[in-house]
Amino acid sequence: MKPHSAVAPQQEPIDVGRRRTLQSSGLVVAFLWLAGSGTVRAAINARRQPADAAAAATDGNAPFAPNAFIRIDADGSIRLVMPSVEMGQGTYTGASMMLAEELDVGLDQIKVEHAPPNEELYGMPLLGGQITGGSTSTRGQWQVLREAGAVARTMLVTAAAQRWHVDASTCKVARGVVSHAGSGRSLGFGALAKSAGALPMPGKVALKAPQDFTLIGKPLRRVDSPDKVKGATQFGIDVRLPGMKVATVKACPTFGGKLAAVDDKRARSLPGVIDVIRIDNAVAVVGEHFWAAKQGLEALDIQWDLGANADLTTEKLIEALAQSSRSGTAIVGREEGKRPSEGKSVVAVYKLPMLAHATMEPLNTTVWVTAEKCEIWVGTQVPARCVTAAAKIAGLPEDKVVLHNQYLGGGFGRRLETDSVEQAVAFARQVRYPVKIIWAREEDIRHDVVRPMYYDRISALLDTDGRPVWFADRITSATVLGRWAPMAMGKDGLDSDAVECVAELPYDIPNLKVEWVRHDMPNGLVVGWWRGVGPTHNLFVVESFMDELAHAAGKDPLEFRRTMLQKNPRTLAVLNLAAEKIDWGTALPARVGRGIALGEPFGSRVCAIVETEVTPQGEVRMRRAVIALDCGTTINPSSMEAQMQGGLLFGLSAAIYSGITVKHGAIEQSNFHDYRNLRINETPLIEVHRIENEQPPGGLGEVGTAIAAPALANAIFAATGVRLHSLPVDRRLLVQNAGALKNAVAQRSTDTRSTTDERTEA
Repeated sequence: MKPHSAVAPQQEPIDVGRRRTLQSSGLVVAFLWLAGSGTVRAAINARRQPADAAAAATDGNAPFAPNAFIRIDADGSIRLVMPSVEMGQGTYTGASMMLAEELDVGLDQIKVEHAPPNEELYGMPLLGGQITGGSTSTRGQWQVLREAGAVARTMLVTAAAQRWHVDASTCKVARGVVSHAGSGRSLGFGALAKSAGALPMPGKVALKAPQDFTLIGKPLRRVDSPDKVKGATQFGIDVRLPGMKVATVKACPTFGGKLAAVDDKRARSLPGVIDVIRIDNAVAVVGEHFWAAKQGLEALDIQWDLGANADLTTEKLIEALAQSSRSGTAIVGREEGKRPSEGKSVVAVYKLPMLAHATMEPLNTTVWVTAEKCEIWVGTQVPARCVTAAAKIAGLPEDKVVLHNQYLGGGFGRRLETDSVEQAVAFARQVRYPVKIIWAREEDIRHDVVRPMYYDRISALLDTDGRPVWFADRITSATVLGRWAPMAMGKDGLDSDAVECVAELPYDIPNLKVEWVRHDMPNGLVVGWWRGVGPTHNLFVVESFMDELAHAAGKDPLEFRRTMLQKNPRTLAVLNLAAEKIDWGTALPARVGRGIALGEPFGSRVCAIVETEVTPQGEVRMRRAVIALDCGTTINPSSMEAQMQGGLLFGLSAAIYSGITVKHGAIEQSNFHDYRNLRINETPLIEVHRIENEQPPGGLGEVGTAIAAPALANAIFAATGVRLHSLPVDRRLLVQNAGALKNAVAQRSTDTRSTTDERTEA
C-alpha cells in the first residue's frame, strides 16, 4: 500500500574528490566519519589508521581493501567489517544488503566480521562514537555503506576495463563478475582485486536509483540465521580458551555497598574450586567449570557493609521524585505560545517504574591479563568504550588492550555499559590464567543498570469544540545522558532524551510547554538506557493522556487525533491505515476494548492499535494487535516485521508485568518468576502493515517497544473504564466497579482545576 509514496530523488553522482585521499600501497584506505552540515562525510587517510591496517594484515593483507568496511580476497570472497554489533536486530543482514546492492553481488557472497574497536573508523555519526543503539545503525549507514560499495565496484570495473582496453561504461557487473559483452570477456572480483587496489580513488561514483534495486526492499533471509540454527554462532558466553577457568560473582546487594569480610574455607574445600578473589564491592569464586564456581559461591560466608542506602525503598524514591517535580528547577524543552485564560482543564499525574533489561544471555566477560597485554572477549554495544575502561583498570595503555567482540544474546541498552567488563578485568588481573566471569541471572537482574523512574505532571485545556488549545508536561527524572555522555547535554542542562517525542508532538496544538526537572538518584543507584529510551516513557504518557482528552471532549479517540493531524499527512496516513486494518468502530464484546497509540520515534512514524479483553478477575488478555509503519525505505521487509513484532511484545511485557522495586536498599526482583515476560500463549496475533516510500530509512529496533504500552493502556480503558496512570498494570484496579471508575474519570475534568492540582494522583 502506498498512500503517500515520495518522489524518488534525483541520483546525483557522489563526489569522492571532496575527501582527503592518500593511497597506501593499494591495501587499506579507510572511510572516516566526519560530521558536517548535518550530513555524513567520509575522509580517507590510511596511514593515520594503524588499527585498520593491522586488521587487514591479520586478515591476510587482502589485495583489495578500498575502505574500512570492505575486504576482497584473491579467491573473490567478500568480507564486510561491520561497524555495528548484532544483538538480534538484523543489522548484519541489512548492512550486507546495502553493501551488496552497490557492489552488484549476492547477499550469499558476503561474509560479515565484527569490527575491531576503533572510534575513527567505525564510529556511528548519529551517536558520535562506536556505539550500537538508539535505532541508528541503518539510518547512519544508509549513505556511507552504499557509497563504500559503489566506490569498490567502480574501482573493480575500472581495473577490468583497463586490462581489456575498453570503456568502463561498456562493462557490467553481476554476482561479483565484471563482464564485457562486446568481447565476451569476464573476470571475477578476485582476479581483479590486486590491480583494483593499485588504482587511485575515483573522483565521483553514482548510487543506484531505488527503481534499480535488486536486493534492497526484498524479504531476504538473515545472514546470521544458518549458524544460529546449527549452534555454530559464538556469543560471549560461548568463548573457550586454552587453560581458561570460569568464575561467578556476588556483589553487595545494596546500592553503593561494599564487601566487608569473607570466610572462604568451605568454598575452597569443594571439588573443582580453584580460587576466591575479591574487589571492593564483590567476591568471585573461580572453578574448573561454572557449576563448581557456583557451588563455591554459595558456600561463602560473606559480610557486607550495606552503606548509606540500607533503608532505601521504592516509596521513598517516588516521594523524592514528586518533591522534585513540585519544587525543583525546571528546564524548558519547548515552549510555544501562552496558556489561554479559558478552557476545559484536564490534569493528570503519571508514574513509571524502574526497569531491568533481562537479556537472554546474562552478562559475561572473558579476560586474560598479563604484564604486557589485556585481552578481552565480550559481546558489547560499545567496544571502544570498553577498551578505555579496561585500560584504566588494568593499568595498561589502550594500545595494549585487545577486544574481540562477539555476537550479543540481547542488548536492549544493557550492553551499552562497561561495568561488567570493568569488574572482570579487576578480577582477572589477580590471576595468571584467562578467566570467564559469568553473572548468574539473579546477579544480572539485581545489579542491573536500570531504566530511570519517571514522574509526569501533565495538563491541557480544551476549547468549546473539544480541541486542545494548551498542552503542558513537566517531566521529572534522573538523567542517563548526563552520566553517560555529559558533553551531549544542552547548554542549559537539558537532557534531550528525557523530552524526546513530547517536545516534538505530531499534533497541531497552538500553545504548549514541555519542561524537565533533573532529579539525581541516591549515590550507587545508577540508571541507564533501556530499549526505546526517552520515547518509551514519553509516548506512554502523551498517548494515554490524548485518550484522556478525547474522553473529556466526548470524542472518539481516532477522530480526536485525526483533527490534529491535518498538517501532518505522513503520520495521519499510518493512523488511518492501522484503523482500517483493525476495523476501528466495529462492535466488540463486553469487557473488550481497542486502544490507539501514535508517535514519531527514531525517525519513523508508527501507529499501534491493541485489542484487549479484561476478565472480571483482572486478567489482561490481548486478542490482536495491528501496527502501521512508515519507516521510509525498508531494507528488508522480513527484518522489519520481526523487529516490530519483537519490539511490541517486549514493550507489552514490561507494561503488564515488569517493574523494579527496592526494599532495604536492594532490588527485590531476581529472575523470571518475579520479573515476568510474556509467554507464547499470552502473545496476541500481530499484523504489521507498511507504507512504502523512498524516503531515507527510519529506525526499527526500538519503535515497537516505544509504542506498545500506551496502546495497551488505552485498550484497557476502553474495555473497563479504568485509566492507568502508572505501570505495570495493577490488576486490583481492574476488578473494581468499572462503571464507578468511568464516572470518576469523567469527573477529573473541570473548568476550574489548575494545572498543578495533584488530586488525580490516586
